Amino acid sequence: MKKILTILFFISLTISATSKGNDNFYNEANMFLHTHVKNGLVDYESISKEPSPLNKLIGMIEDAQVDQSNSLDYQAFYINAYNLYVIKGIVDDKLSSPLDKNGFFDFIKRKVAGESLTLNDIENKKLRATFHDARFHFVLVCGALGCPPLINQSYRPATLEKQLKQQTIKALNDDQFIQIKKNRVAVSQIFEWYQEDFTASGKSILEFISKYRKQALPENAKLSFYTYNWKVNKQ
Repeated sequence: MKKILTILFFISLTISATSKGNDNFYNEANMFLHTHVKNGLVDYESISKEPSPLNKLIGMIEDAQVDQSNSLDYQAFYINAYNLYVIKGIVDDKLSSPLDKNGFFDFIKRKVAGESLTLNDIENKKLRATFHDARFHFVLVCGALGCPPLINQSYRPATLEKQLKQQTIKALNDDQFIQIKKNRVAVSQIFEWYQEDFTASGKSILEFISKYRKQALPENAKLSFYTYNWKVNKQ
């Protein structure tokens, strides 16, 4: 019995240390984003002049401990890790578009919680394949103007559900993101590339969008996809 209690005690300490470590990461990320993000755009120039706060965050991402059993912490961590590594890549290579760097999303490996992952690994393996939530597409920001806007705060376990909902509503009620002209509805190629996510429940893309719209889509709406804008989302 004493041995079991000792094991449980050390497990408790490990869980507590992990939670505290991630809380520090969320706090530091929140301060960084609040300082360098405004109206969805990133001040890459100021970050490049003083990169130490970002580099500190990258170090925290590299050494973090996350457990899928704590699903909210797991999701919040990988969303923040994705967004911060995108910023890091754009700053380091002074990119005008993330596509200017060969393999930016699908070849270049980043250290994340002790693993070597591409940005696509984070999005597709850690998040999409595990949680099947189409709302990830409105919080994972690829560093381009075609993306939904980056918020100036970190995603946190306690507020994640609220943040996912807020960002989805914001994107799907943005006249530039959902472009309506009479009965024609032009939407981002995100909906084309990841169609299976938005139609997983058996409903159409337009039905998914309608779920979050404050103003109804036109009757007999005709769907199309406009060209993605890959220019960097800089201030």
